Amino acid sequence: MIKGVNLGNWLVLEKWMSPELFDGTTAEDETYLCKQLSEEAKRERLKVHRDSYITGRDFAYLAEKGIDVVRIPIPFFILGDFEPYVGCVEYPDKAFDWAEKYGIRILIDLHTVPDSQNGFDNGGLCGVCKWHKNPGYVEFALNVLEQLTIRYMNRRGLWGIEVLNEPVSQELWDLIHQSNSYVAVDQEYAKGSEPVPTEFLKHFYTEAYRRIRTHSDDVVVVFHDGFRIKEWISFLKEPDFKNFIVDTHPYLMLYTRLTGDASLEGCLEHIESVFAKTVEEMAGHFPIIIGEWSLSTASKEAMTYGKKEKEVYYRTLADAQLRAWENAVGWFFWSYKLHIDEPEADGWDMGKEMELGPKPCSSRSRKATSTVASCAPFWSSIPCSCWR
Repeated sequence: MIKGVNLGNWLVLEKWMSPELFDGTTAEDETYLCKQLSEEAKRERLKVHRDSYITGRDFAYLAEKGIDVVRIPIPFFILGDFEPYVGCVEYPDKAFDWAEKYGIRILIDLHTVPDSQNGFDNGGLCGVCKWHKNPGYVEFALNVLEQLTIRYMNRRGLWGIEVLNEPVSQELWDLIHQSNSYVAVDQEYAKGSEPVPTEFLKHFYTEAYRRIRTHSDDVVVVFHDGFRIKEWISFLKEPDFKNFIVDTHPYLMLYTRLTGDASLEGCLEHIESVFAKTVEEMAGHFPIIIGEWSLSTASKEAMTYGKKEKEVYYRTLADAQLRAWENAVGWFFWSYKLHIDEPEADGWDMGKEMELGPKPCSSRSRKATSTVASCAPFWSSIPCSCWR
């Protein structure tokens, strides 16, 4: 079982994770941040952030904590400037050096594409989803994947390449629009935005796989399920696809948004009846990773809990989800760190939970550890055997 974590907000910015990066602007996403800052200020701000947010010390720390693989979200402009964005390929280069030094492996995750594949803030451009309708942009993404394969395929730290993060489904697109979660700044430019069709994704995944396999049969190719995992059962299979994994992101907050039920009992029932059963069923068709998950339920009530009550709440959710992932190849928590110290962020910040939790033990059983009243909500849920 792979134990991993996302290095979110390092090379693909999300305002909610580091609000200070967006100071002095009205931007809600990386596109408008880069548009609103002067050229000098943009480059200086991005350099300071990229140089300091993740360093070799973080890889040493994660290795000591027992992390096997880090998933690194990267932008489509990773290889060089693409107006108004600033390229940053030197940072994954450094990450491979650090990973290999400390015995960690890397999953490269193409997290954004031009004109976005989902219209989320994590897609770089809120409210716009038109990438799949522009053949030039589709080819651009394919070329980036091919160049990344060539660049890193012989690095011993490479675990795999994920060809596209979270291409949005019709169901999720409708939910996002109903809640007005990601509103486009330029409504005229956003016209024509739509969810990414499954048939298009099939063609894109096939071509991305072919481009990677042209250079390497050893690279693990990861396909996100596009929030429609059962549609891949008859498509992603041998002999057409080999050495691949399907990534799924079962977030509890999506359940609470759909149902309005953020109670602990409701979440636990959903984890058991939907998350666990889906993972078990799909693992019978293809290997699965839980590429993103968290402890957040978006519960306003939970934010009012006292320290011990919140620990029990998160601890219970962590235990239930870790059991649900048992049929997966592995999991990657979202995310490693946040630059925000608000109650609603507690369920997303793995680094914070590691520090607040008990230190690794080698002499006590998991059962003994679980009786410690001050156990932290997330990391203490991992068996002692998972620690190095």
